Amino acid sequence: MASFSFGTGNAAKLLRIPLYAVGRIGTFLVPRGRRWVFGCGAGVGDGALALQRYAAAAGHDTLWLTSTAREDREAAALGIRTVRKGGLRGWWATARAGVLVVTHGLGDVNRYANSGAFVVQLWHGIPLKRIGLDSPATTQVPSVPGAPQLRRLIAFLYRSAAQRIRVLPAASHRSRGRLESAFRLQDDRVVVTGEPRVDVLSAGSVEERRARATAILRDGVEGTSDAVRTILYAPTWRDGAADPAVPTAEEWVQIIRVLEQNDALLLVRSHPLGEGGYAPPLPSRRVRMLGASVLADVTPVLPAVDVLITDYSSLAFDVGLLAMPVLFLAPDAADYARTRGFYGRFEDVAGEDAATTWGGLLSQLDELLASTEALAARSARSATLSAEMHAYRDGRNTHRVYQAIRARGIPAPKGAA
Repeated sequence: MASFSFGTGNAAKLLRIPLYAVGRIGTFLVPRGRRWVFGCGAGVGDGALALQRYAAAAGHDTLWLTSTAREDREAAALGIRTVRKGGLRGWWATARAGVLVVTHGLGDVNRYANSGAFVVQLWHGIPLKRIGLDSPATTQVPSVPGAPQLRRLIAFLYRSAAQRIRVLPAASHRSRGRLESAFRLQDDRVVVTGEPRVDVLSAGSVEERRARATAILRDGVEGTSDAVRTILYAPTWRDGAADPAVPTAEEWVQIIRVLEQNDALLLVRSHPLGEGGYAPPLPSRRVRMLGASVLADVTPVLPAVDVLITDYSSLAFDVGLLAMPVLFLAPDAADYARTRGFYGRFEDVAGEDAATTWGGLLSQLDELLASTEALAARSARSATLSAEMHAYRDGRNTHRVYQAIRARGIPAPKGAA
């Protein structure tokens, strides 16, 4: 079951208003330094990790704010200093930072100490579904007396927080327009640099990328191998609602049969906020879970994947950098368009043949794995979609983001020429 919804999250935010006020007063009294402080809602990874490695290599003083013991361990393995984002130490680290780098929201660092900082919002994917203030889901509140007024208050708080963003990288001019609208930012804040999180999909040769990705998968998931075709299924979080694509027991039998016939392995990547339900009724060596508890950041392993199955995930844009074929399973596309909304038409991304049932999806998958012509056609479609959404594919997005930050007045590291 989903563990979070915008409604419950916004209710908690309203209850914390006095803490925000106290924290803001504190940031007026504490001078900011030169340290770069990083946080990521998905763990130690994503674009925040790419930029942290670059900034640290350039000589900047960096610190990562964590939420769990696992994040502490992962950061330590990378040689990154950490502080827990909650509590007084996390507040002090955030309040003293010169630059705050986040990927999901200001809650990636200490949420009560970001006022007055230079905020870099890397976001975590090219928007297909509407996000931020473009989506009615963002301002949801529980059904209580005064709910319309509370929604307006949440919208005001969201806009106020977004105005603290100084740099928001976009993958392309097309993506930039969506981000400007969602965050209500002017185009001087949203810069077309490419996204640091996907540099790993462009750096090195095809063989090098696949070897790195396969090694990561083997460390975390039993049964992965270059000899077995790997399929990644990445359904999208339904804003706290049930996922209509969770297979029935009968559908699991059909799924495993197709996997067996094609010597394939299915990795299930449920959204971190909506995990649960995706497990066969009986154990199968053909199905493995690849949730955030197994691997915090999925992007580095994409070169080891042969086919992506998704509904509304931005991974559909990213895997095109690898010319990876994509199949779409979206049983609730019409309802999702009505309640959440898309940028453009869903069919413009998924095509007119998106499956609405597992039976329809498995027919497409079986053909894809058996036919070189079908594989080539889907690969070409994926590459074309990616070319429309990614302006850069040279592995230097992180460098361009760093230069954009420096160009806005952030000083060089101490001792740099």
